[in-house]
Amino acid sequence: LVLAHHVLNLDTNNKRILEVGCGIGLSSLLLNEQMANITATDYHPEVETFLDRNTQLNNRKKIAFERVDWADANSQLGLFDLIIGSDLLYEDQHISLLAQFIQTHANPTCDIIIVDPDRGRKNKLSSKMSEYGFKNDHIRPDNTDYLEQKFKGHILRFSRTSESITPA
Repeated sequence: LVLAHHVLNLDTNNKRILEVGCGIGLSSLLLNEQMANITATDYHPEVETFLDRNTQLNNRKKIAFERVDWADANSQLGLFDLIIGSDLLYEDQHISLLAQFIQTHANPTCDIIIVDPDRGRKNKLSSKMSEYGFKNDHIRPDNTDYLEQKFKGHILRFSRTSESITPA
């Protein structure tokens, strides 16, 4: 919910957007409703079925979906201008996998938004992302009255321009 609320008013015109670990696809559904160019991904084998069903129930166009493992180097996703995700950092090993996956699919100029419910790995992800030329900040959402419980996490925002990429 926090991610969906955060992306609600983003300028998505002319941006290719990737949702990583989409789960039920709430943010993808919202962006699809706004006619954004959204592609959803998840590792779970049932997600595409649920996403398609939710899209049909909302009478919207099919959302592009790919089942991916962050460690899989064979993804055909391509590059994106905006990458979003929520609650992705369950284990320490996810930090490098996620950062590398994002790097693989990020355009030279790219924004990343990751909602982290405070699993204690946000600083490690930020350090890893800085190695790929991303600047970052962590913010708390302004208003989370729509949640049943107080949100204790952060919205992690990463940004890179083509000028800030360090040579490999």
